[in-house]
Amino acid sequence: MVPEYPSMVIGNVLAEVHVCGRVQGVFFRQFTKNTAQELGIAGYARNLSDGCVQVLAEGSKESVELLLQRLKVGPPMSRVDSLKVEWKEALGEFNGFVIKR
Repeated sequence: MVPEYPSMVIGNVLAEVHVCGRVQGVFFRQFTKNTAQELGIAGYARNLSDGCVQVLAEGSKESVELLLQRLKVGPPMSRVDSLKVEWKEALGEFNGFVIKR
């Protein structure tokens, strides 16, 4: 029997991603938003005080994995030095993909 989670989205995954390198001031969050929307992924991207970008991405496993591949490259002016992913339970808490400030 599957436990009941009112907002749980069956079959989706949630990835919390920290992307470090030259990822602030180079349209990295906008690139992430555009890519996520293209792939049907919900969540957000925001700058962190340490110079990295945090991304929470919820969607099908295939879509989120494709987003991760694109984030490793980033937009033209960026340089990704590291990308760390923590997989979490998808609860369907996001409506669309936004840039947080």
